[in-house]
Amino acid sequence: MTVAIGIDGCKGGWFFFRFDGDTGTFGVASDITEVLEGVPPDAHVLIDIPIGLKERGKVERECDVEARALLRPSRHSSVFSAPCRQASQLDDYESASKKNKKITGRSLSRQCWGIVPKIREVDELLRARNRIGGTLWEAHPELVFRGLAGGPMSANKKSREGFAERMTILQIFEPDAKTYIAAAFLAHGGFDAGRDDIVDAYVLALCAKHPGRWRRVPEVPVTDPKGLVMQMVYMQP
Repeated sequence: MTVAIGIDGCKGGWFFFRFDGDTGTFGVASDITEVLEGVPPDAHVLIDIPIGLKERGKVERECDVEARALLRPSRHSSVFSAPCRQASQLDDYESASKKNKKITGRSLSRQCWGIVPKIREVDELLRARNRIGGTLWEAHPELVFRGLAGGPMSANKKSREGFAERMTILQIFEPDAKTYIAAAFLAHGGFDAGRDDIVDAYVLALCAKHPGRWRRVPEVPVTDPKGLVMQMVYMQP
């Protein structure tokens, strides 16, 4: 039985959908290890967080650059420039932004800084428990939606129009999507996770269920200085 999991960061920590075959569950975990505990080695787990960080050089991660190009002209700004590893290990924005500027030539955006603790959490986990590297892949929800729809979404995911647009796409491929997302929002929406966090986790879980349809950016894997692969997964019908 194939295990497929989609994970997105949220106010309560990490929101996830998990499918064991055709049986779906969802929840919120304060720590990423709670989601991955007991997951079989052959599971497919997609997470919306940078995996693999640069430690020097002025050029961005190739996966960020290519994903942004695929999402133009409407959703490219949703792909933040990942911080360098040295900046991700600092605890205040000013110091981290200065360090990132010194090493990469770019300051950290406030949006990126908001997810730095989660970037650090996943980075430390993968470096300490290398066996997870075979089952955990980076994925960007907007890139997955772009693959499913044949082009970038037109509306912001937090808007009413953006939610409707994404739900239309999901229900084409998964008729039960509305039921799962409604149940998840009833249990956690507004408290532990936003509606967009729930939708993002679901589309990643949908992608995780179909590894045979995966596409990758870049196509040829690139590794960071610690050996972690810097590559995003998305899906095409």
